[in-house]
Amino acid sequence: MSTHKKHLTRRRVLGASAIGVAATGAAVAGGTGLLSSASAAAFGYTDDGSNYVISTGSSLIVKVSKSTGDITSLAYKGKEYEGYGGMHSHVESGLGASTVTIKQSGSTILVRVAHGGITQWYAARSGENNVYLWTNKADASFTATRYIVRVKPGVFPNSGSDAWDSTTDTIIEAGDVWKHPDGTTRSKHYSGKRTIDYDHVGFTTGSVGLYLVRSNHEKASGGPFYRSLLRHSNEGGAGLYEILHYNEAQTEPERFGLQGPFVVAFTDGGTPSPSLFAANLDTSWADSLGITGWVGKAGRGKVAGVGLKGMDANYPYTVTFSNTDAQYWAKAAAGTGAFSCKGMLPGTYTLTVFKGELAVHSQSVAVSAGGTTSLHTLSITGDPSTATAIWRLGNWDGTPGEFKNAGLMTYAHPSDTRAAKWTGNVTIGGGGEAASFPAYIWKDVNNGVLVYFKLTAATAAIPGGVRGVRWSRRGGPRRLRPRCPSPGRSTRGR
Repeated sequence: MSTHKKHLTRRRVLGASAIGVAATGAAVAGGTGLLSSASAAAFGYTDDGSNYVISTGSSLIVKVSKSTGDITSLAYKGKEYEGYGGMHSHVESGLGASTVTIKQSGSTILVRVAHGGITQWYAARSGENNVYLWTNKADASFTATRYIVRVKPGVFPNSGSDAWDSTTDTIIEAGDVWKHPDGTTRSKHYSGKRTIDYDHVGFTTGSVGLYLVRSNHEKASGGPFYRSLLRHSNEGGAGLYEILHYNEAQTEPERFGLQGPFVVAFTDGGTPSPSLFAANLDTSWADSLGITGWVGKAGRGKVAGVGLKGMDANYPYTVTFSNTDAQYWAKAAAGTGAFSCKGMLPGTYTLTVFKGELAVHSQSVAVSAGGTTSLHTLSITGDPSTATAIWRLGNWDGTPGEFKNAGLMTYAHPSDTRAAKWTGNVTIGGGGEAASFPAYIWKDVNNGVLVYFKLTAATAAIPGGVRGVRWSRRGGPRRLRPRCPSPGRSTRGR
């Protein structure tokens, strides 16, 4: 690829994993997938002419293309796990011709891949079955930011809401949403997790696990509640994603700079060690590697808050920090609301307190390198739930979570057979009102939902007691035209 701006659509950028697989997947699947010398090599690297071949000195051998910077092989305990459909693992959809260099610094081997506005870094550590990755994006010459680890077909179970089989399932939307014969739906968009909800994604056979441990997402966009692709699986191969900017359903502008590390980790079947999680990872070994844009622990600061006043005990609270350069978040302690956020780049941030996903407080806070900014108790004054209401459907928490089908819609299509009937009216006072109201309204599916309530003489006499209802000349209510979200918006974005 050249360095000019690539207008990568969702289907081109993130859909390629499911397109063209059936025709070419057999080439990757062929053979035993076993390598003879993967487990025995000592820590170090060699050059086979086309790739840098890196042995971790443990059970993992990694190959990186000298021409493109793709990871072209992940051989664990003598078995190959990487690649499908003639494609390999890479940043974006593959950078094409790149400048690729390698060096060893003590117990770390570092690979640098440079192409236009993107520099990709890989690091292998002696004795570890991990690959550490960083992506440095300088500008918007690529319209989305992701890394995909492509996994050979057939080596892990093909199951989950983000897994499908194109030989038995049928496409029902956009070329990447599938319906199973039993009426349930599957898609690579249906991992169903917000960023704050997971530390890693992956696959396991029970005896071998391959995982991608996410970074702290400080240079990503969307905040802690953003949903995007995490993984996919089908008969032609599988993929694990680290997505920093999806360029679709985004809630804020893209950020640039160095992001990482995120980690490709092999295990003996279990989940990755918590020591690899972004909140726990010791990266002091990276301080002297010369990674462009790297800021170590000494160059970062911390914010600590005593607590939050005015919390609703029924909801979790999250404190976020954001500016044009970085984003962070911390979970507030139940009961007290105490919070602490470490590892922040210096700067001035907008601090926002969320009840569930509803912003209820905001202020400015400054962070300095090596310092701790201490905050006294923050008083929550922006929660609309405290206002008196004659009746209310659900509660204010920034989500449609209490409404009908809301939970299912984070990992399924509206036509899924598990969904309750989308139509039907709601009667206040009948019990279960919120659960009867649809989480989404589509013009051609369930437009015109009616809410019935009893207007007493006392209620009608309250000044301003009935607001927002306008009557047409025929005496009926003038319905407001709803904004119709696409089905895809329920599983990605925020």
